[in-house]
Amino acid sequence: MMQRFRRGAFFFLWPLLLMFSPAIAGDQISVTHWGVLLYGAPYAVAMEKGYFKQAGIEIDGVLSSKGGGTTVRNVIQGGLPFGEVALGAAIAAAREGMDIRLVCGGVQNLADMVWVTLADSPLKSVQDLKGKKLGYTTAKSVTDMVSILVLNHQKVNAVDRVAVGGIGAQITALQQKAVDAAYLGEPVYSQNKAKFRVLFHARDLLPQANVTQTVGVTTAEFAKAHPEKLKAIIEGRRRGVEFIYQNPKEAAAIVSKVYAFDPKVMEEAMLAMAKAHYWSNGEFDLSGMNAMAEGLKLMGVLDGAPDWSKLIDRSFLKH
Repeated sequence: MMQRFRRGAFFFLWPLLLMFSPAIAGDQISVTHWGVLLYGAPYAVAMEKGYFKQAGIEIDGVLSSKGGGTTVRNVIQGGLPFGEVALGAAIAAAREGMDIRLVCGGVQNLADMVWVTLADSPLKSVQDLKGKKLGYTTAKSVTDMVSILVLNHQKVNAVDRVAVGGIGAQITALQQKAVDAAYLGEPVYSQNKAKFRVLFHARDLLPQANVTQTVGVTTAEFAKAHPEKLKAIIEGRRRGVEFIYQNPKEAAAIVSKVYAFDPKVMEEAMLAMAKAHYWSNGEFDLSGMNAMAEGLKLMGVLDGAPDWSKLIDRSFLKH
């Protein structure tokens, strides 16, 4: 298990301190659902191809979490320099007074997000969820936000949304009938699609094609103290994204090795996500970010659009 972590370097939390030397071994970043979902694929590729090292930083470790607010708290407590986190969790952290900065875009659409049910379930569509239990991962996670957005847009009320935990917990909860529908992302969906029946794809039930799932974050303190490290991390990831789009099959082989995943399943999932242009090259999509922020408004966490000018720092992106 630890060997798999040492092979990759990736993120989905958010940061505080990195090491103080510009490019020595020992720097770690964090990626949400690392080793399970495809948020971290560009980092796996960047590690394998040497893109981080070429950009000026040595990444030798990766930490993960089940996402959402848990991811943010883990990074803060763990003293990490940078993380890719759920946009909703980043916004909520800023609202709670944390001095967080958004430094790059992450995943820019919902191509991987699907809710499934048991093969013999009477549920046929999202409309059938009234009075039923719908699983999501953790509070302020991508799945928390998207499930709220879907139910609101489809005008489905009286649904009991249940914070189940990670993907493995989603499958277990569904099989034990603790929930009526559970979330699966790629490549776990491709791995398990024969066992379950799709209830809905999130992308099909929302009006906007691009909805930002994740962003790269750091603290204002770290951004000021170590700008070159942030630039190197973001540039390494950008090159990883570029490689995936140009060489999706080779990228799938790399990610399947790092994730210890079936190569055929990984290739199917990676090809689908590459076709959907799933990963941002690092640029921010404000329209997609506002679309996701609607979930926080529906929860009563926000009463208007976030002040992106106070949260976003574009100075670390390649221009």
